[in-house]
Amino acid sequence: MKIAEAAKSSGLSAHTIRYYESSGMLPDIPRGSSGHREFTQRHIEWMTLLYWLRETGMSLRQMRRFTTLAKSGDAGITERRQILLEHADTLKAKRANLEKCERILAVKIASYDDGKIP
Repeated sequence: MKIAEAAKSSGLSAHTIRYYESSGMLPDIPRGSSGHREFTQRHIEWMTLLYWLRETGMSLRQMRRFTTLAKSGDAGITERRQILLEHADTLKAKRANLEKCERILAVKIASYDDGKIP
């Protein structure tokens, strides 16, 4: 599929896809006889993973390391797993912090509702 189809399928913009490609974060994308990129379902799945890693706050540096390890094959599996485990821990900490913030806001909102505005 061409880049427009890949963008639609992945939910990413063509600009983001080109950025991921130029940054070396995508597996090699072959070009057809017309010179256009020919994306596969594997590329879509990888781009979707990159999107979610970024959306959850993973740094571009970590994402590049993760993809470099993925390109190295099985040798990088242990470190890739560790990167994901550490990122999951970061997300848990962020979630806990957001829940605390939500509780504090709820108390403040309730004070407005009760007319006890400090």
